[in-house]
Amino acid sequence: MTEDIEEIRQQKMEELRNRAEKGDDVGAVDRSPTEPVPVNGKAELTETVDEHGIVLVDFYADWCGPCQMLEPVVETIAAETDATVAKVDIDANQQLAAEYNVRGVPTLLLFADGQPVERLVGMQEEAQIRSVIEKHA
Repeated sequence: MTEDIEEIRQQKMEELRNRAEKGDDVGAVDRSPTEPVPVNGKAELTETVDEHGIVLVDFYADWCGPCQMLEPVVETIAAETDATVAKVDIDANQQLAAEYNVRGVPTLLLFADGQPVERLVGMQEEAQIRSVIEKHA
C-alpha cells in the first residue's frame, strides 16, 4: 500500500515538473489563452465554452474585409483580457454559424458561464468589446 502511494506521489510530481517546464502556471485554475483559439465544429465550441468562464466567439470569413480589420483588435482582446477568444470560420462551419443565427460577419458572440449573453455585429471598437466583456466578468 505504501508503495502505491509513493508511486502516485512520484507520478504527480513528474506531471507538475512537466507542466512547469512547458511554462504552464501550475497554480492557475482558469487561465485564458493569450491568442485566439481556432474552433471547428459544435463539439470544440462547447468544450471551449465549458472550459472557460468568459468566451468571445468571433464568427468570421477570410474574404471579409471588416473581419480582417477586426483581427488585430480580437488578438489584443485575447492577449489583454481574461476572456478566451474563439475563432469560427463560417465557411468551414456553416452549420454552426446557422445554429447561432449568424447572418453577417463579423459577428461576435459573448458567452458567460456557458450561455450566450451578448451579440455584436459588424466592425467594433476595442473599447466597446472590452466594455461588454467587463460587464460579464
